[in-house]
Amino acid sequence: MSLQVSCLSFRQPYAGLVLDGVKTVESRWRPLLAPLENQTLAIHIAWRDWKGEDWRTVLSGPLGMNRGQMEALLESGERFGHGVVAGLVDVGETWLCPASLQGEELQHLERSAVLIGLQEKHLTHLSNPRWLKEPLSTRGGRDLWTVEIPYELLP
Repeated sequence: MSLQVSCLSFRQPYAGLVLDGVKTVESRWRPLLAPLENQTLAIHIAWRDWKGEDWRTVLSGPLGMNRGQMEALLESGERFGHGVVAGLVDVGETWLCPASLQGEELQHLERSAVLIGLQEKHLTHLSNPRWLKEPLSTRGGRDLWTVEIPYELLP
């Protein structure tokens, strides 16, 4: 028996940040997650890491984490390695971030997304993150794809 669920690949450290509940807003250039509102999404950890350092800037600046806290968070996110489905998250509302958004409201969203420069991107609320009991080794896909997670791996 298994759970069939949509899956999306995230590069590290973002996959770990989502599953550890630090990243609660996902940003994409198109409304990829909008059809999944009120559904569960599986989080796949991509083989390649994220290139930019925006996440480090947000964690150390607006989120006020010190080097030790950041290292502990990164280690937590790497517990299952790469090329695996690592956990589940609930998908909320998707909306377009206005180009004109500034100030406190934009800073709040940037903290939630652990990313800078969200204007004109489609943002989606993510909640209730949970790690699987064990990683599920599987090849990633482009955009959304369907994965079957054995019930015994569910948290």
